[in-house]
Amino acid sequence: MKITILGTGMVGQTVASKLFKLGHIVTMGTRNPEETKQRTQANQITGESFSDWFKKQEGIKLTNLEESALEADFVINATSGQASIDVLKKVGEANLSGKVLLDIANPLDFSQGMPPSLFVSNTDSLGEQIQKEFPELKVVKSLNTMNMLIMMNPESIPGNHNVFVSGNDANAKEKVSGLLKSIGWKQENIIDLGDITTARGTEMLLPIWLRLWTALGHANFNFHIQQSK
Repeated sequence: MKITILGTGMVGQTVASKLFKLGHIVTMGTRNPEETKQRTQANQITGESFSDWFKKQEGIKLTNLEESALEADFVINATSGQASIDVLKKVGEANLSGKVLLDIANPLDFSQGMPPSLFVSNTDSLGEQIQKEFPELKVVKSLNTMNMLIMMNPESIPGNHNVFVSGNDANAKEKVSGLLKSIGWKQENIIDLGDITTARGTEMLLPIWLRLWTALGHANFNFHIQQSK
């Protein structure tokens, strides 16, 4: 499958590496490819810069936003939530029309420092805002309730734990679920919450997720929904 990933930060890099290893044709979209290739600031998780990471990624393509999704079968939004709609506008509504967008971004507002707050919640969500802005795009919210390493390596957490799926289009959600299973998520651990309005719930898990990170001293955890028999 031809997959375009929007966002070249830590999350985008982790997703791109995994999907390329799974045999997908991976393109990463960025505002200025040449400037991005020269980025030497080390990220907080791996200590590696984008420049050093990309030099080792033979086969992953880096292109500008306007061209990034032209041939894509599937698009993943791994941008900062505050930049998501602006980035998608630069990709172009016509280039996104009819395609599935897996939205893994969160509406985090860092303007007042840490921990961040949510710039949209309760009666709206980032997932809904993207769907409203791009009505011909099939938006599916998923993978936004855990760290990037667990997203792409669910086996790194022992036992059962869950990933949630929200979206209006049943076929698009099935396509996302298929990708999740290819990554390693078990069918029984994928919970379809319903339409895109249910993304409000998963995005609003972020405040407790952030506080758990502080309390535990690490982000190597995920949510498990235990049901009575």
